[in-house]
Amino acid sequence: MSVKKKVPMRKCVGCGEMKNKKEMIRVLKTPEEEFVLDASGKKNGRGAYLCPSGECLERAIKSKGLERSFKQAIPSEVYDELKEEMQTIETR
Repeated sequence: MSVKKKVPMRKCVGCGEMKNKKEMIRVLKTPEEEFVLDASGKKNGRGAYLCPSGECLERAIKSKGLERSFKQAIPSEVYDELKEEMQTIETR
C-alpha cells in the first residue's frame, strides 16, 4: 500500500495561482522588521510567495500584493533585490 504525501501549495501574490511551495520564492518579514528572500523556506517570520518570473513580480508591485500580505509599505530596496533575484533565476 503506497501512501501519497500531501504537497504543500501556496498562492502567488502576483498572479494568484496556486503552485507547489518548492517552485516559488518566499519573501520573508523577520521579527526584526527586515525583508529577506528565504531560499530554504524554513526561516522564522511572516512569508509571502511569488512565482519565479518577472511578470508575477511586476504584477505584485503594481497591485501592491506584497504590501497587502505584510500589512505595511515595502521599501523599494526589497523590490530591487527581488528584481535582481528574478533575473538570475530566469537566466539559468
